[in-house]
This record gives sequence, C-alpha cells and structure tokens, in this order.
Amino acid sequence: MSKVVIVGGHGKVALLAAPLLVEAAHEVRSLVRNPDQCDEVAETGASPEVADVESMSSADLVDLLRDVDTVVWSAGAGGGSPERTYAVDRDAATKTMDAAQEAGVNHFVMVSYFGASLGHGVPEDNPFFHYAQAKGQADQHLRDSSLNWTLLMPSALTLDEATGEIDATATAGEQVSRGNVARVIETVVSADPAEVVGREIPFNDGTTPVREAITGA
Repeated sequence: MSKVVIVGGHGKVALLAAPLLVEAAHEVRSLVRNPDQCDEVAETGASPEVADVESMSSADLVDLLRDVDTVVWSAGAGGGSPERTYAVDRDAATKTMDAAQEAGVNHFVMVSYFGASLGHGVPEDNPFFHYAQAKGQADQHLRDSSLNWTLLMPSALTLDEATGEIDATATAGEQVSRGNVARVIETVVSADPAEVVGREIPFNDGTTPVREAITGA
C-alpha cells in the first residue's frame, strides 16, 4: 500500500480517480479547500482533508506531505482572472512541488493538458493565454526539479462514460473522458516507477486499454 495525496480532491477528475486508487489498495488523502466538500470526497473512499495549498506556508505544506509516496496535482483555478490562474495553476503548483521535494515524496504526478509547453504558441490576446502560460511554467518547474515526475497531458475533457481505452500515441489533441483520465492516473500511480517516471504522456480517447497504452502490459 502506498500513501497518495490528491491536490484538488473535489475536482471532477479527482472524484473519479480516488475510488480507483482506493480499490488498488492505496491509502488516499484528498485535499479540499471547502469543508462542505468533505462528505462527497469521503464517499469515494478517500480521506478528505481541508487544506488550502494556495495560502499555506511552505513549511506547513512540507509537514502535510511528509511520509507521502505520491502527490497527484489535479487542482486548477478553473478560469477566471489571470491573477487567480497564475496564483493556483503556477504558483501554488510550484510551491507544492518544492514542498514535495523537501518532504521526500517519491513521485509527483501532474495533470496538465495536451500541448502544454513554454512554447505553447497561444497569442497574448487570447483568453486561454494565461492558463497556457501558467501550466507551461509549472510543468517546466517540475521537469527541472529533482522529483520523480510524470506529466499527464489529456486532450479536451468530456463527461462521457469511461471506456478504459485511450490513444497515447496521437500527435494531435482530440478529446478524452474524465473517467479515462482517472484511469490513467491510477495506472501511473500503481505502475512500476521505471515505466512512468520522467515521461510526458499526451493522450486522447482511443482503442488501446489504458494499462497497455501506458506500460505496454
């Protein structure tokens, strides 16, 4: 059994990933900002924990992550102002990476998006620019860290039922169900680290079973 912390535990993907991780015999803590969300998180089998990583001190965040094996970053500002986007998607994310590194976390799994990079090419006058910039900077911070990391890059998210099948070889983003993203999260958390650490995994819905698409098994 490994100890897993999900940041952004009340998000749609996190609520689908938590029961899969619990079923795979991981001990899961899901962090939420709002105490009113705890009951719904608890229904997944994960242990809800109220913790606002955006406002927490770095020292408190290190303490929160001690003895944790894997951190899954599935949080986001969800749009809104550029300031809020940078505060959550870049600053809170990088602070959490630094704390995970100091706390000795074994594996950091970042849920990013298909095409994320510092060279994203989104024009500055495009409303998506600030999100693309924040995610690109956060992802690069993770690559440059000493953490064992995995970058998940799902394409446009849908609420379709999970098929359990993806395409992890596509060169263009299409769409993928949140349920399939949750299955990818469980797969990379449960996999042999040698199979997933240091990998960027862009994916769409497809026809290859998730575990085979990620690990070849």
